Amino acid sequence: MRELDGKNKAAARDENNSPKPGYKDKADPHAYLEQLDNVDPEEARQWLNVGVDITGQNRSGTFIQKDCSVLHSGCGSADVEIMGISQALQTHDWLSDYMWRLVSPEKDDYTRMTRDIPHEGYFIRSLPGAQVAEPVQSCLYISEEGLSQHVHNVVIAEENSSIHIITGCATAEHLRSGLHVGVSEFYVKKNATLHFTMIHRWGEQIEVRPRTGIHVEEGGTVVSNYVSLRPVGSLQMNPVTYLAGKDSVARFNSILVAPPGCELDTGSTVILEHPGARAEIISRAITTGGTIIARGEMDARAEGVKGHLECKGLILKEGIMHAIPELVGRVPGVDMSHEAAVGKIDQREIEYLMARGLDEETAVSTIVRGFLNVDIEGLPPGLAEEIDQVVRETQHDAI
Repeated sequence: MRELDGKNKAAARDENNSPKPGYKDKADPHAYLEQLDNVDPEEARQWLNVGVDITGQNRSGTFIQKDCSVLHSGCGSADVEIMGISQALQTHDWLSDYMWRLVSPEKDDYTRMTRDIPHEGYFIRSLPGAQVAEPVQSCLYISEEGLSQHVHNVVIAEENSSIHIITGCATAEHLRSGLHVGVSEFYVKKNATLHFTMIHRWGEQIEVRPRTGIHVEEGGTVVSNYVSLRPVGSLQMNPVTYLAGKDSVARFNSILVAPPGCELDTGSTVILEHPGARAEIISRAITTGGTIIARGEMDARAEGVKGHLECKGLILKEGIMHAIPELVGRVPGVDMSHEAAVGKIDQREIEYLMARGLDEETAVSTIVRGFLNVDIEGLPPGLAEEIDQVVRETQHDAI
């Protein structure tokens, strides 16, 4: 099992974590929908907020899971497979060899729950040589109060293929408490490219525990974008990526906003194992009263690897920002760097913009918007409006 072989500080950090008591692990089943035309408009709106459009316009495929049931899976491209994980295990007898290789079921109590009480999850695969032009979308959704949802996802980008996946996670508007555990294992084969954009919009008292392992072969590229702009009870995630082939590449971008009562412990770990491997971790975080721990770790184990890590945080009013960049070099000839900064908006920047005709609120909005812009490729157009809304809501905290 790969993760146990490459055990590191980031993986050890999550051990012995346990969920709060009181969650239920069963939910009423939901009927499968061949078409999504008649879904509840409110649910459709919640899914659209995280980038999942029920019309399927400009998408190559769609997967939606509600509570413990696969609500819909469909694909409009012969180059892609998308289905629930239980159906995929029946379809491909080799798939079991890909499960629990990158994330150990004994990692912590959350992964043990996912192994012992599984609640579906998705299987997405781009076929060898396929260049999938339009993104695949998926949504993991909780509608039942107090539910502990445990999903297991497997993504495979076969050799010389390219695919972009937009996955949104959300809860019903009325939901107050719940737990989401997502075990995800990504395999990027030789010369393949996987773009993975995850947008979270959970409820204010929801616990979220993604557990992710990524394996990248020679010439492969993984680009991961993570966006969390709305209140969530607590989030703890630290995907571990193994750059296991020559000239493999990993890039991680994250945009985080933590209002009061919100606890975000996020990070990324990349292990560079072969010459020519390259990695970049960029995070932008704003607290308006919540706590953010922004981690990043790169472990260089081969000559000629390059890595850059950048953690920048703004405290607009109050709250805690804790940036933890870590670089480990084990051989000569590695090229690693990091930048970390935590602070407030520089008053001189505001005055500079005001001197050029902007009022104070507009000047602050311009600076915050620029801070959050990490030029994420392929974000849904609606998400730009969401970022603008968050900027408008937070600008008063900055003045």
